[in-house]
Amino acid sequence: MDSKKIRKGFSRLAAWLGINICSLIVKVIPSSCLYVFAKNIAVLAYFFAKKQRKIALGSLSIAFGKEKSALEIERIAKDCFIYMAKSAVELMFFFDKPQALRNRVQIQGKDNLDKALAAGRGVILVSAHFGNFPLLLGRLAVDGYKAGGIMKPMHDARMEKIFFKKRERFGVRTIYSQPRNECVNSSINALRNNELVFIPIDQNFGTGGVFVDFFGEKAATATGPVILAQRTKAALIPCFILRQPDDQHKIIFEAELKLEEGKDSEDVVLVNIQKLTDIIESYIRKYPAEWGWIHRRWKSKPS
Repeated sequence: MDSKKIRKGFSRLAAWLGINICSLIVKVIPSSCLYVFAKNIAVLAYFFAKKQRKIALGSLSIAFGKEKSALEIERIAKDCFIYMAKSAVELMFFFDKPQALRNRVQIQGKDNLDKALAAGRGVILVSAHFGNFPLLLGRLAVDGYKAGGIMKPMHDARMEKIFFKKRERFGVRTIYSQPRNECVNSSINALRNNELVFIPIDQNFGTGGVFVDFFGEKAATATGPVILAQRTKAALIPCFILRQPDDQHKIIFEAELKLEEGKDSEDVVLVNIQKLTDIIESYIRKYPAEWGWIHRRWKSKPS
């Protein structure tokens, strides 16, 4: 076994142990101490996770390098680590107390969601790795909505098993992005059953997607929401969850996005994925620390 595999194995074991230890700590400390604990984790992570810190600062420089100073960019990166740590401890806390989400997560634009569901063709919730998005799905499940999310399986099977079980406890269905045919069929079946399918389209998609403008740079983006909407006539609703100053959360359901016509079928996909990406960018610009900057969004380049 080469040194790279050894390092990966060690880091995954450390992450698995860390999650389990943090889960135990969250269960025993007072809820009033959750966010102090999270901030301490974030400070350590920002210092020790050099690779992730470098990616975050690089991504922020691509997005805001012409608009913000180096100090502003570093502040956003540090806040991003704090928000991610807060989200992690919240998940560990609420996974065992899903009913408590009703008091901690408010909903704005619920009528947009209910109106779309009344058509009976399902709803595609288009979003991003923004805010504590698993709580968005959990809150919907607690309210009785049949909700599932398309998710990329984690590299570490032990970690994936932990989070799969916790999503099940929340009442959230997991639709794995691979194998692709199974993902598409599961999504179509859910929409035909008038369910909600949550699809984040903010991560690098490599080949198979389309390149759209994102913060002025071309970014490889998944086309799934538009293609599914074309095939099933399901409604497309952008949605986001925002952390409030008191660490409560607010879900926002935008008005249904009607598909815009294009020159041909490929152009329809490109035009509408661009529209959805523009909405995601607008939220990130307003609340930059809410987005996961530790992802290399612009890794793939147009040929």
